[in-house]
Amino acid sequence: MRTSIEGERGAAPEARSGADEPPGRQGRDAAAPEATAAGPALLKGAAILGLAAVVSKLIGTLQKIPFQNMAGEAAFGVYNAVYPLYMLILFMATAGFPLVVAKFVAEYAAEGRDDKAQHVLRASVMLLAATGTGAFLLLYLGADRIASWIGAAQTAPAIRSISFALLIVPGLSGLRGYYQGYHNMAPTAWSQVIEQTVRVAVMFLLLVLLLRWGYGYEYIAAGATFGSVVGAAAGLGYMLWYGRSRAGRGRAGTGTCRRWPRTGWREDARMIRRLAVYALPVCLGSIAMPVLTLVDSFTIPRLLLSRGYDDHGAMYQFGLYNHGLPLVQLVTMIVSAVSAALVPAMAEALRREDRAAIRLRAAASIKWVALIGLAASIGLAVLARPMNVMFYNTAEGTSAMVILAFTAFFSAVNIAGSSVLQGLGAVFAPALYLLLAAGLKAGANAALVPRLGIDGAAWAAVAAYACAGGLALAHALRRSGAGPAAGGRAASVMKPLLAAGFMTLALLAAMRGIPAAALALLPALPARACAAAVALGGVAVGACAYAAALGALGVVSAAELERLGPRAARPLALLRRLRLLR
Repeated sequence: MRTSIEGERGAAPEARSGADEPPGRQGRDAAAPEATAAGPALLKGAAILGLAAVVSKLIGTLQKIPFQNMAGEAAFGVYNAVYPLYMLILFMATAGFPLVVAKFVAEYAAEGRDDKAQHVLRASVMLLAATGTGAFLLLYLGADRIASWIGAAQTAPAIRSISFALLIVPGLSGLRGYYQGYHNMAPTAWSQVIEQTVRVAVMFLLLVLLLRWGYGYEYIAAGATFGSVVGAAAGLGYMLWYGRSRAGRGRAGTGTCRRWPRTGWREDARMIRRLAVYALPVCLGSIAMPVLTLVDSFTIPRLLLSRGYDDHGAMYQFGLYNHGLPLVQLVTMIVSAVSAALVPAMAEALRREDRAAIRLRAAASIKWVALIGLAASIGLAVLARPMNVMFYNTAEGTSAMVILAFTAFFSAVNIAGSSVLQGLGAVFAPALYLLLAAGLKAGANAALVPRLGIDGAAWAAVAAYACAGGLALAHALRRSGAGPAAGGRAASVMKPLLAAGFMTLALLAAMRGIPAAALALLPALPARACAAAVALGGVAVGACAYAAALGALGVVSAAELERLGPRAARPLALLRRLRLLR
């Protein structure tokens, strides 16, 4: 963990001296056997945390579709304008702290200094309470001004509503980091799932009530954002219950102490300063993605007003623009899960100075992620209309969905390249590329939205993600040495494109055949159900066609599939019998 934080800047001066500091190299070496013994537990904890992250992201992404169905485009637009702002402020207030708290706690725990680990928790809660309160006041008191910057005064109630979460989430972040420092991932995982589940449940409860009581769309959106407040409170409540129920059992790491350690204000101030020094660069790197998404909130509604829309019309169009984003986010979530194991694997190969392993792992990760992203982009683009009708019961905004579909490929490439760079210690380069992409997105929005509306915003998104993905990929290939040889470069590009072309033909054929077959069987089939049949059937047909083409063209070999483990044996045997693998 120290490598990832200090890889490009060296240790802070305060971290190299003083009795209250985390242990030095001698302490870490002495604790090596313990770390080795905890290896399986660490892997299990990482798997639990990864699964919880996938589940919580899935809940958070998919809830947007029924919300739009029930609340309408204008409320959906307000929600999507405000939520990125909240995420940016939240990242600025808390990003980096769970990681840094876990780092300090882990190093103190390795020396058996549980009292110092609890001091880290106390100092982090004090610091995070201060930053969270400041962020809350910024959003709550400045809601009208921020709404005017967005260009939509009706976003102010939602901004005030969501600001209360900033009084809760920072403390929750500190507690999560504390338990992770003891390699106890279960409370963090459960709190994430509970937080998202309660958030979505409260959102829809308030949505139903506000619709029944006849409130306007700006207050419906505010009710939706208030779900984040209740969800955060539920997550914090679980963490506090977990700590109290296990306090005094075994090591202090199994639960929060009943009493804080006795320290003076000077020790608290010193610890707060050390935490802030380590967290600041991580925070700056973490806000890059929220900045990129926030650009749309502060530019598209205002630019749509200049195109001639009124306030309601601008929010309506912004809601249509966001139809494709949850589907793209599902793809990036899958890609992130595929790439999650790469960072520690690359770091481990780097410590061994195994250049061959670095090159092989980087090439394999980039290849698999690019193949997934390519298929997803083409599939989403071809099936955009039936998916739009299936999920949102309208064909409006389909052209923007078609264009936005290609951000899935560039986002996947950016995630793969960034994972390689982070594993090799280049932790700030991906953030820099995203910030450059955010600047490009703002400029492209200004140039294209007044002329093309939300289609222009979609083209700007493709350009921005292509910029970030291209820069990250080029940097990752150069640093890892994973680029293809000159002779194999053309084949490495052409064969996947041929497979994608075959998949496209299969999808177009399915889009003609499936509706005819569905209507022949059920003549009175509603339009939305027919669109669902086309979309879901198209996904199945496209996936099979793409997989068959990849195998037949030799893009994916039997040796690569065998590395997936014994579970790949039966699919491999079937593919060989069908002569789809070389």
